[in-house]
Amino acid sequence: MQAAYDLAAPSAPSLQFDVMQEIFRLLAPYQASGKAITPQTVISTGTTVDSLTIMDVIMELEDRFDVSIPLNVSAGIETIDQLAETVVRLVARR
Repeated sequence: MQAAYDLAAPSAPSLQFDVMQEIFRLLAPYQASGKAITPQTVISTGTTVDSLTIMDVIMELEDRFDVSIPLNVSAGIETIDQLAETVVRLVARR
C-alpha cells in the first residue's frame, strides 16, 4: 500500500520539507489501513505505532537532524506537523 502523503517539493529545499519527508518515511510502515498520513495525522491514532516505536522515530529524527527533543516536549507532541515543527525549532536554536 502506498502512503498517501504527496507533498509538492519546493523549488529550493527547505528544512521543514526535509523534516516532514523524513517523518513520512519513518512512519510509512505504520500507516493505518485506509488512513492517509498527512501533517495533521494524530500519531497515536492515525498510525499503528506503539510508544516504543514512536520513541525510536524520535531518536532517528534526533540523529538525522542533530537535535535533542526533551521527554517533556515529546510527551506533548500529538500530530506529525507538531513533531516536524519541534525539530525545525530545535535546529534553528543551534
